[in-house]
Amino acid sequence: MLISARVIGQTKVTRSETDFKIVGYVPLRPVIADSNQTVLDYSFLDKITHANLAFINPDTSGNFLQDLRISSFIGMAHAKNVKVLASIGGGGPHKYYSGLLKDDKRNIFISNLVSLVTKYDLDGIDVDLEDDDIDINYENFVVALSEALRQRDKLITAAIATVYKDRLADGALQRFDFINIMSYDHTGPWRPDNPGPHSPFIMAVDDLEYWNKVRSIPKEKLVLGLPFYGYGFSSTNTSVLTMDYKQIVSSLPESVSQDSINLPGDVIMYYNGIPTLKRKTALAEENAGGVMIWQLLGDASGENSLLEAIHQVVYKK
Repeated sequence: MLISARVIGQTKVTRSETDFKIVGYVPLRPVIADSNQTVLDYSFLDKITHANLAFINPDTSGNFLQDLRISSFIGMAHAKNVKVLASIGGGGPHKYYSGLLKDDKRNIFISNLVSLVTKYDLDGIDVDLEDDDIDINYENFVVALSEALRQRDKLITAAIATVYKDRLADGALQRFDFINIMSYDHTGPWRPDNPGPHSPFIMAVDDLEYWNKVRSIPKEKLVLGLPFYGYGFSSTNTSVLTMDYKQIVSSLPESVSQDSINLPGDVIMYYNGIPTLKRKTALAEENAGGVMIWQLLGDASGENSLLEAIHQVVYKK
């Protein structure tokens, strides 16, 4: 099952022996829809260490009542030595979280999360609460959840963005096994009047420096986020087009070696091509403990694959 090796000096290191993480978010709905594993291409499991199912959220009372039909995916991932986490939250407000994190609801909600992990044989919880979902109860929630998960030898991780750094208390950050830095979305559909790259290389440099040097998080616990998508800005600054990387490549094959292309309708599409992804992966090897991908189903196939490019850097193929 160990399908690749990394060369360090004269020693080959297998994927299971290196601590460099390749974390990939996987959209939940396609996995549920493909519970018989007949539609999706799961070959990405050969090239990642962690899969985060995005997103598994409770109802407004904090219950997980839906039959998720994810057991077959989890079993397939475990057979490849890939850990699977349930990612809660996601971009956009989830007003019910403010109530679930309060003192009178927190313990019940954490118990429900632990039951979710146990029911599906998950390897942990990824806390992707963002922006206003990070409130005064966030730290207490993370502390209590980490204790409950560690009693069961399960992981707790987080997805964070530097833009809301002041909301994240050190006491919470210290509890995570590792932290996925969302080093993208510098601009986007919410800012049609601010066209340009949404995930430039300098953003990755600055993000890693901040969380390591300013917030004193060991680099081994930092995982650099990489985008498998792009944003296209029109000259009218009235709308922004979102495209997966595989859609971008299919529009213009030579785009694999660039970070922007011109599309019909006077649109400039900004993204990360293979050279930039390789450069960011090399940066993470020096200054972090891994890379994170949003999201795996946005990748192209074959020689145009961004995940394959990452794999080539990490394992020196």
